[in-house]
Amino acid sequence: MPIATTAPLGARLLGSGLAEFRVWAPLARSVGVRVGEHAHALVEEEDGCWAAEVPASAGDDYRFVLDGRDEWPDPCSRWQPQGVRGPSRLLDTATFGSGSFELAPGPGLELDELVIYELHVGTFSREGTFGGVVPRLAELRELGVTALELMPVATFPGRRGWGYDGLYPSAPHPAYGGPAELARLVDAAHRAGLGVLLDVVYNHIGPGNEALRGFGPYFTSRFGESPWGEALDYGERGVRERAIQDAELWVRDYRFDGLRLDAVHAIEDDSPEHVLAELARRIHSAAPRALVISEMGLDDLRPLRDWGHDAMWLDSLHHALHVALTGERDGYYASFDGSLAAIARELSRPDGSRFVVCAQNHDQVGNRATGDRLPTAKLRLAQAVVLFSPFTPLLFQGEEYGETAPFQFFTDHIDPSIAAATRDGRRREFAHFTGFSVFDVPDPQALETFERSKLAPRPADGLVARLLQLRRELPRRLEVRFDEHTRTLELRRGNATLCADFANETVELT
Repeated sequence: MPIATTAPLGARLLGSGLAEFRVWAPLARSVGVRVGEHAHALVEEEDGCWAAEVPASAGDDYRFVLDGRDEWPDPCSRWQPQGVRGPSRLLDTATFGSGSFELAPGPGLELDELVIYELHVGTFSREGTFGGVVPRLAELRELGVTALELMPVATFPGRRGWGYDGLYPSAPHPAYGGPAELARLVDAAHRAGLGVLLDVVYNHIGPGNEALRGFGPYFTSRFGESPWGEALDYGERGVRERAIQDAELWVRDYRFDGLRLDAVHAIEDDSPEHVLAELARRIHSAAPRALVISEMGLDDLRPLRDWGHDAMWLDSLHHALHVALTGERDGYYASFDGSLAAIARELSRPDGSRFVVCAQNHDQVGNRATGDRLPTAKLRLAQAVVLFSPFTPLLFQGEEYGETAPFQFFTDHIDPSIAAATRDGRRREFAHFTGFSVFDVPDPQALETFERSKLAPRPADGLVARLLQLRRELPRRLEVRFDEHTRTLELRRGNATLCADFANETVELT
């Protein structure tokens, strides 16, 4: 692989009415940039990049022109106000810290004190915007949450979706409010004493990525396909830099306090330095206190052991609890037996603060056929075990008060063929699951599927508040006892004891 460079990709304002444009386009014979009505030629650099300084100002719209005919948005666009098919817009992130507001520094996140609250911007409030999150920041901090985790906000097709099919990873979704409103949310959270983490996706690119394919060989068949299609080729310098510079952007310009890397088990790289190790190294260089947290497959500890990541999601405690409470054995629950011994083994893992665990998250709710949440009694029991454990806990939006609305899988694909394939694929995914008909699976493209997933906030459950308070007071050491016959689990930390009765689905905290 060519030696990576930190030369910035995309559009960068230089002042005095000039901007630098740089794009990785090794497949092109010529590259230009059209700024408004004016076209400018770019000069070929090494490693397949093209660049030039041309007259341009913040707010100007532009497209790259390949071989004198095809015009496409910038693969590293920071602002797509008209969506994935519109032009890119020059963004001055320096204005985030001047004028009407100044970016407040983050509170500084320590793993031992971290309590994560995962939310989806579009369904968290009736407005479905970055601004709609702000009114609830104070109550979350008072509850004991220390950091928000925003599900992906990259620009994706249409107005509604989970965000994991983003096409422009550095451009905050226009339906949520765009770049300035995202910066305001981060600032407001910091002023409320909350850190902010961002979920980012570097394991695949969403469908409808023809624009990207015109620039360069982003994909490879060397490793087979990822679960979402062709694998990204991180042996290519431009592919690698696009992801790493995106990560640097969030912690540097928006002042996010860390990143959650989606499904890193699906990222293959045979370079001398794995792309995820280089990403963590450069993130920690750009923002030494920023956290890098990975979602990884079960018992694969490479993020912590080899790549220098600070923490990782570990779903095995969730799976053990879920099977013990529900008896479900479909899909990824098949290898779990529902025993309390399995739960006790998970709770006995060392170095707990480096593992992020949950009773629910967007996957474990939304990837169910109908997006249904755990019933109240089962949720309180699983929640209590998670919050009393020495691991880093994650609450999924609404969990703190027992939200009953589902979190369903919803999309708004603007390509009819992709929309139809998504609808059909969702039904096929659950065709062999027991307990429901494929016709029960909600239509992901229907507006009502999205609307059903909106929260109806209420005051938090007192047990959640009490457990979060105890987390700040108790020693880390956990003692675990269980009785398989009576289906009871006893956890002790310091002078506090949690008794979880799986047979009667009750919790006692003394």
